[in-house]
Amino acid sequence: MGTSLPLPKYHQIYLVLREQLQEGRFDHDGVPGEHALAEQFNVARITIRKAMEMLVADGLVSRRPGLGTWPVRGGTGAQGIAPAGKSQKAHLTGLLENIVNMGLRTSVRVLDSTLVGASPSVAEALHVDPGAPVHKSLRVRSTEAGPLSYITTYVPRTVADFTREDLEREPLLMLLESAGVEFGGATQTISARLADAQIARHLDVSVGSALLSVTRVVHDVNDRPVQLLLGLYRPDRYQYQLQLSRVGSIDAKVWVSEELSAQFH
Repeated sequence: MGTSLPLPKYHQIYLVLREQLQEGRFDHDGVPGEHALAEQFNVARITIRKAMEMLVADGLVSRRPGLGTWPVRGGTGAQGIAPAGKSQKAHLTGLLENIVNMGLRTSVRVLDSTLVGASPSVAEALHVDPGAPVHKSLRVRSTEAGPLSYITTYVPRTVADFTREDLEREPLLMLLESAGVEFGGATQTISARLADAQIARHLDVSVGSALLSVTRVVHDVNDRPVQLLLGLYRPDRYQYQLQLSRVGSIDAKVWVSEELSAQFH
């Protein structure tokens, strides 16, 4: 099991809830009550209350007597996927080959695969209308050492149709290729987040453990988004290696990425 961060428990819970707010997890039903959260995190209600006070102080949630706790629109918790142009994205060469290679060398457990309406953030990333049908899949990939990643993917139904059994048999990118998709490349953002109770259970780590967070949009040769992936990886079993080279004149040399490879164990 992973070790918890050296932070007070209420601060760990605050960080987990903040990340869930950024993902839009509570947009429809609101934030669970103190009693439910206390059971989820296995702590006293006073600990949850302190975490909620921090969220209120940050302007992320609004507590309404009799109505519950709700995300504050326009705060940092409004959307979990950064709109295009508001954050820098890295274009990574050789990425798709690495992804397919990893898919073939690991085992996968499909937790869920269903057709859903695209949320506003998913619709924006995939260039479809909100509510448009997309395939949402939840998968856990593992190596011989144990669970490696918890992956959520979205694919527009207009791009490809596939079943849960298909996902258990082949990597998703290979299924898309079989459906006629010609891949052009991908854009990817790498950051970090903390494991909540659900993710911690599937990845066999402690709640609050640090994970590598990957947001990836795969495009076809016409630059049409064909897949959105939100991946959480155990950093002790997965890493990215980026090769850099120096280019430019002697007084303005910069580091430029040449290739990215994925390593896992």
